[in-house]
Amino acid sequence: MPAIVLPPAPFSAPKGLFSWRPYWAKRFGPAPFLPMSRAEMDNLGWDSCDIILVTGDAYVDHPSFGMALIGRLLEAQGFRVGIISQPDWRSAAAFRTLGKPNLYFGVTAGNMDSMVNRYTADRKLRSDDAYTPDAQAGLRPDHSATVYAQRCREAYPGSVVVMGSIEASLRRIAHYDYWSDTVRRSALADAKADLLVYGNAERALVELSHRLALGESIETIRDLRGTAYLASRGAHLERGWVELDSTDFDLPRRIDPIQSPYEDLTPVAVDPQARVARVVALQRMERVAQRRAERAYTVVRLPSYEAVREDRVLYAHASRSFHLESNPGNARAIVQAHGERDVWLNPPPLPLTTPELDAVYALPFQRQPHPSYGKARIPAYEMIRFSVSIMRGCFGGCTFCSITEHEGRIIQSRSEESILREVEEIRDRTPGFTGIISDLGGPSANMYRLGCRDPEVERSCRRLSCLYPGVCENLDTNHAPLINLYRKARSLPGIKKVLIGSGLRYDLAVRAPDYVRELTTHHVGGYLKIAPEHTESGPLSAMMKPGIGDYEKFKELFERFSRAAGKEQYLIPYFIAAHPGTSLDDMVNLALWLKRSGFRLDQVQTFLPTPMALATTMYHSQRNPLRPVRRDSLPVESERTGRGRRLHKAFLRYHDPANWPVLREALKKIGRADLIGPGKRHLIPAHQPAGFVMPGASGGAHAATRGKAPGGGAAYGGGNGGGRTRGEAGRIVRGAQTVRAPLSKDTARAPAGAASTASAAQRQRPAAATGAASAARATPAGKRAGGAPVRGGKPRR
Repeated sequence: MPAIVLPPAPFSAPKGLFSWRPYWAKRFGPAPFLPMSRAEMDNLGWDSCDIILVTGDAYVDHPSFGMALIGRLLEAQGFRVGIISQPDWRSAAAFRTLGKPNLYFGVTAGNMDSMVNRYTADRKLRSDDAYTPDAQAGLRPDHSATVYAQRCREAYPGSVVVMGSIEASLRRIAHYDYWSDTVRRSALADAKADLLVYGNAERALVELSHRLALGESIETIRDLRGTAYLASRGAHLERGWVELDSTDFDLPRRIDPIQSPYEDLTPVAVDPQARVARVVALQRMERVAQRRAERAYTVVRLPSYEAVREDRVLYAHASRSFHLESNPGNARAIVQAHGERDVWLNPPPLPLTTPELDAVYALPFQRQPHPSYGKARIPAYEMIRFSVSIMRGCFGGCTFCSITEHEGRIIQSRSEESILREVEEIRDRTPGFTGIISDLGGPSANMYRLGCRDPEVERSCRRLSCLYPGVCENLDTNHAPLINLYRKARSLPGIKKVLIGSGLRYDLAVRAPDYVRELTTHHVGGYLKIAPEHTESGPLSAMMKPGIGDYEKFKELFERFSRAAGKEQYLIPYFIAAHPGTSLDDMVNLALWLKRSGFRLDQVQTFLPTPMALATTMYHSQRNPLRPVRRDSLPVESERTGRGRRLHKAFLRYHDPANWPVLREALKKIGRADLIGPGKRHLIPAHQPAGFVMPGASGGAHAATRGKAPGGGAAYGGGNGGGRTRGEAGRIVRGAQTVRAPLSKDTARAPAGAASTASAAQRQRPAAATGAASAARATPAGKRAGGAPVRGGKPRR
């Protein structure tokens, strides 16, 4: 059989991140801090910048901040990189601060989507900004990446503009925008940028920079993975691409049986004189190679922006088709028409290898804010300065979280040596360090070095989650490398304690009791965050989260190992109100479960639809994109009214008298008046407390603590337990006692490395771009934080 002749690869072959020949300006060496002014450039001996990064965040020279990570990476390639931080967008003047870049402007909204950063789940302006000196609000515009790109173009017409970061990643195609309640165009179309980079963009940006430096035109660089650009309608057909209309295989029509990937579909030649058919077939490896070659030149056309704007069923279909092309091992290019032009998306970037990730984190970060901020406090930095990101990515697939669309499903882990070296750097170089590492984590606490057992299966897989509806049989769940890392980290000289602040995937942890024992015995500071999110099957299936049974199993292990260690420790559960797929009956059952368990939640929040999340698609379209979308598909129940969302939230705070009137009304309306009364079996009393004065609002109106975690915390997606930011700092209430809860750590960790132009994002603990957060914390009745028994309202020591 003759060998198969493959056409030239449509995308550039992956090249080692640090294998490029350094640019000539490397002779200047690394800058103490990347310059933010002409004076700093003069001190460095620079006459110009090759690349200027424009960011909506304060410049903190730390790998958890995207602009610093990308800036240092490009500096290591030999380029002179300057930073314009939080410019005044009302004119183009601030964008001329460093002059015109020789290569391009790299534009980013920062570590958070700017709309999540600026607005609450109730569409109200936030009063602070954790990524700004002294948390000052109002220093970035709505849709920051788009506005910054436009101003760069205005400041220097003809300059190349590349946009990236979490905001660009999650808005790279037509998307539902919760704050305007409309479907918006791709950010690329509005910004008029030359190129959009999405996801972990280190590889794409390094190659782009070197090719531009060699004189290649930005208009010809169309073969980079993880990039998007505008093109003339149908231009790709002239380059030999085969276009596949997504509506031809996933819209109203009968559902064909799923074809087994192992079935041989090669035609069989039959000799009519023979009793046995002779099979004429290619060798399996040749067939696979041929199919992959054909697939590499196939582009999936989504319904146009104009179509999905007007038709919610088509919007849900487009969302489903988009998410099915998310595995870099088999994803095809995607194209979507916007008027007379196409937005073209190349397949996702290939993950970094462990040596490449180690090298990125070994770059000469100062690990401090730029000196120009003086003594100003930047809350996001304060939150993560004693923590270490050990991995990227998440294979949980929670529908309210957009981390997969940004960082991918494949876990990228650092080596032990790299992580321990960073712990030592924190110990030796970070001011104020007291010997306590606040976190070794990432989007999830316990996915370090986990992944598919078979690389070939991983490459071919199109599942949206490795954990739902159950843990995949191909997933390696061995927690031994993580246990060894914990032991080595806490044994380093000068390290008193290593805490785990990232959210835990307890459905994974219950499969590794040794890990739970190690974690509980040595790495919990009194409270451990986990995220059941709900108790009922309806909302849990819409979230792609495990049943409450896994939570109960983990709780039993946690309490048993805590007792064995002689420690009094408690779980901090998180719940979501008003998530798509949640009915009032579901909220009633959750409230009853909370009461039976003795939990009284404070500072809860409702679901926040963020761009491109599958749950956001459910919210907007009332359809479930986890299944083939049909015109006659059963609708997904989603509470969209402000009053209804506040009612869902009120059920989480069933103990607050301010909520009792609306809860009584709702319980009577759904036929559950039997839950109104003074007994233990009742949810709420029939009457208000004597002398009680109703506040102005329900659902958290009595919260005494109003501090917020970095990013305001109304965004999921970033870091804890599947990567989410949890809400405001608040009080923990159980029984009659109230204690102050610490700020949620999940908000400040920027993309532990992930990056898009300025990049990567929110993922970590930091606020992220995804879903909602109804964060709830709890301590046992009669106890205060730290386990001290309470008598007479005061802790007994």
